Amino acid sequence: MNEARYRPKFGKDIRIKPDEPVRRAAVPRRCARPDCENEGTCRVPKARDRLNEYLWFCLEHARAHNESWDYFAGMSEAQIEAFRTEALTGHRPTWPLGKRSARVRPGAGDVHFDDGFAVFSDVAEQERPRAPERHLTRPQLQALEMLNLDASATLQEIKARYKELVKRFHPDANGGDRGAEERLKQVIKAYAVLRASGLT
Repeated sequence: MNEARYRPKFGKDIRIKPDEPVRRAAVPRRCARPDCENEGTCRVPKARDRLNEYLWFCLEHARAHNESWDYFAGMSEAQIEAFRTEALTGHRPTWPLGKRSARVRPGAGDVHFDDGFAVFSDVAEQERPRAPERHLTRPQLQALEMLNLDASATLQEIKARYKELVKRFHPDANGGDRGAEERLKQVIKAYAVLRASGLT
C-alpha cells in the first residue's frame, strides 16, 4: 500500500522536518566540441554580443578557446577606443558637471522666504550680528532687581553696582545702622547668585 504524500494547503511546506527532496542524478554535460567525449566543466561566453549565453568545454578545449578568442574581432580602431573610454565609467552614462543641475522652474523664481540667519546674503549686506538673548531664571531676575539693574546689564555694570552698594551699606560707612546691614547681606547674596550662574 502506498503512503499518502503530504500536500501543503497553500503551496509551501512549513513543516519543521519536511521530506527530503528527491534528488535526480546529475547528467554530466558533454564538451561543446563535437569530437570530444569529456565532461564540459568550464563555461565560456558564446559571443561578444551574447555574454550571458555560454558554451561548456572541457578544461583543455576551454583553454584553447580562450587563447584564440578575440573580444575586439571585427571592431574598428574608433570602436575599440570608444569601448575603452566607456569602460572607465563601467559603461554607464555620464555628463559634464553642471549639465544636470537643478534649475528654477518658470514662475518659481520670485518666491520670497525669510533668511533670518543671512545664509544666502552677501557678507557686505549682512547686518551687524545681534548679541545673543539672555534667558534668565527667576532667582537671577530677583538678584538683578536687588542691585537695581535691568535684565540686559553687562558684566562691568553688575560689578560696578555691587561695589557701589557694598560701600554704601557697609557698617563702617553708615555708623552701624542695622537696616543697612540687612540690605548689605541681600546685596552680597544677590551678587553670589549672579556669580554662581556665570553672569559675572
